[in-house]
Formats: sequence, structure tokens, C-alpha cells
Amino acid sequence: MAEAEQPQIYLVTPREFELSDFRDRLSEVLDAHEIACVRLALATQDEDRLSRAADACREITHARDIALVIDSHLILAERLGLDGVHLTDGARSVRKARKALGNDAIVGAYCAASRHEGMNAGEAGADYVGFGPVGATALGDGSLAGRDLFEWWSQMIELPVVAEGALDATLMHSLAPVTDFFAIGDEIWGSDDPASALSTLIAAMG
Repeated sequence: MAEAEQPQIYLVTPREFELSDFRDRLSEVLDAHEIACVRLALATQDEDRLSRAADACREITHARDIALVIDSHLILAERLGLDGVHLTDGARSVRKARKALGNDAIVGAYCAASRHEGMNAGEAGADYVGFGPVGATALGDGSLAGRDLFEWWSQMIELPVVAEGALDATLMHSLAPVTDFFAIGDEIWGSDDPASALSTLIAAMG
């Protein structure tokens, strides 16, 4: 990534949302900002709910020429005509996902704070690797993906890297020179005006 380039925004849906309300909120954010990709990250395992949410999000994203991927669900990604899948188990499922979805699909791998796992995911055919959380959170085992990991990756590895998890303005300013994407989700959806909250974070990149 060229030094002058700002990281792109990779938008993550809430883990839980009411579809009737979320359609408008998603549309507003996508109309206000340049978004590289949207990830459907509903926590439910209910295929009917996931399918309805995916259909609605796909209609909104594809109308704006933005890719839509789904957390982990290979079968739904294929069945619903989504652009790909975001894997949350590091490198383990990358080859399987690539085989199932084909070379044109987006296959991303979240690798927590493991440089080794990230390299394995890249070798297995991932299109991007995500590291996090970068900020303090009650989730996970307490380990953070530090700036040094992103700095090393951006210098040594060509595969795009995504920073995610408990981001704030200070972290985004610090990481902007060494990451390709910021995955933004919970950081804005709790706000009354998510588009404005995202503006604040983007401005912090410097």
C-alpha cells in the first residue's frame, strides 16, 4: 500500500438487528461514505433469518456496487449469490472455502493476533487477513493485535490486512499508515447517527 493512501472502510453489520430498521441505517451509511465491502455478521444460526437479512443487504449493497460477504456460512454465501465469506477460524477453512466458492469469490480470514496464522491463511488462498482486536475489549482472551504486527505485515507481506475490534479515533490515527482496511461495526451502530460517527473516525486517520 502506498504511503499516501488512506485505508478503506470495511463495514460490519451488528451482531443483532431488526431488518426493518437496519435497511435504512445501512443505506444512509453507504450513501454518506465510500465503503469497500460489507460483512453480514448476524450472530444467529437461523438460516431463514440469515437468508432474509442477506437478501436485504445484498439488494442495498449491490445497488451501490459494493461487495457483500457473510460470516462463516459457506453454503449461504453460495446459495444466496453473495460475493464471498469471512472466516473466523484463521487459516483452517480457507482452502475449503476457496474450492466451494471459486476463484472469483472473496475469502477473508480473521486470524486474531497470530502472524503465523495470517501467513498460513495467505498461503491457503485468502484474499485478505484480519487481525484484532486492536483495542481493549471484554471479548476474546485479552490479547491484542498491536501496531507492530500491522507494521511488520505491511512491510513484509503483500496480502491486504484488515484491522478490527474496539477501534477508536486514536487507534485509527496510529494504524492508518500500516493497514489496508479498517473493519468498523459496533463502533458506529450504537450511535443515533452512524454515518456521522463514521465521519469522525475517518477524519481521525489524518
